Amino acid sequence: MIVLHWIRFIIAAVFLLGGLVILSAALVGMFRFDNVLNRIHVAAKCDTFGLLLIFSSMIIMSGWSMESLKLVIIIVFFWLSVPVSSHLIAHMELATNPEIKEEFEVLHQENLQ
Repeated sequence: MIVLHWIRFIIAAVFLLGGLVILSAALVGMFRFDNVLNRIHVAAKCDTFGLLLIFSSMIIMSGWSMESLKLVIIIVFFWLSVPVSSHLIAHMELATNPEIKEEFEVLHQENLQ
């Protein structure tokens, strides 16, 4: 019985560390990328996957109970709300930044050369 608890703990620790690595990559990407739209992309993708891994590790550690059901509901809420909110922020950036077209044209010309 103790072996099963240790196996569950090791699996949860791997999920937790994986989530922390992904969220750390998102943090580095937020400072590394220059463009706002690239930053939004990195934040949205890494946050949803990192939070999935972290909440999954919490579900594994708590076992199947009412708390795990609440964590599943939180995961579903994040997976529905984060892409929508990042999409709206990207649209706001495109609507309010008049220099965004020139910035992308310069980037596109640099990539062609």
